[in-house]
Amino acid sequence: MTTFVVGDLQGCLTPLQRLLETVKFDPGKDQLWSVGDLVNRGPQSLETLRFCYQLGDAFRTVLGNHDLHLLAVVHGVRKPHPSDTLNDILDAPDREELLKWLAKQPLLLAHEEYLLVHAGIPPQWSREEALSLAEEMHQVLTDEQQSAAFFEVMYGNEPDLWHNALLPPLRWRLITNYLTRMRFCSTEGQLELTSKASPQEPPKGFAPWYAHTHRKTRHFKIIFGHWAALEGKPIGDNLYPLDTGCVWGGPLRMMALDSGHYYHCQP
Repeated sequence: MTTFVVGDLQGCLTPLQRLLETVKFDPGKDQLWSVGDLVNRGPQSLETLRFCYQLGDAFRTVLGNHDLHLLAVVHGVRKPHPSDTLNDILDAPDREELLKWLAKQPLLLAHEEYLLVHAGIPPQWSREEALSLAEEMHQVLTDEQQSAAFFEVMYGNEPDLWHNALLPPLRWRLITNYLTRMRFCSTEGQLELTSKASPQEPPKGFAPWYAHTHRKTRHFKIIFGHWAALEGKPIGDNLYPLDTGCVWGGPLRMMALDSGHYYHCQP
């Protein structure tokens, strides 16, 4: 059995299928994992969601910010943005089945020494803390009343610094922002979600989340997406950036988990 992990798909199904053909992926014995953002901005959001769903137990994913945006739109708290490509999903006869499945996906996965997350893990959280808080959000998203309350307040950049006394629903917003939106933060974990700066020139007082030397998860291998500006270039030990900007014309990246070998396919 081989486990492959793919970067942000965002509705780009064709290059994924080409990659799976290249490695002779067999859903009967192999696994495909995703760093999230299965949908939106690309041309095949519905087809991508269906493809991943139909892989059954051969597929695992974490939720990305675009996946959560889709669920928020379905809950009626946000209208689709003009650049969204979600209408085919919203109009699909099997939308309820697909969206119910999507909402059940976690925000963080652990496998041996690996952690799989969409955006990152803030420096002040240990592996155990991150998994516990991600599980808290999983319980929220799979509860009808709590998920409705969460989506009502999901959009926003405050609070921007974690402390255990934070109460829902703003507590839920911050957990989600860390795991699905974070790029820059301070040493203490204060989020900076507005900057368009390059990873090499972060806003004053902040750094890429993975660059903090005392980050508690630095000894674990973290696979993540979300940050196409990294271009998949090496950024340090135990870090595997998989978002290479397929939806923006870059290649789609897939990694064989056991060997760490990368495969690429142009859209």
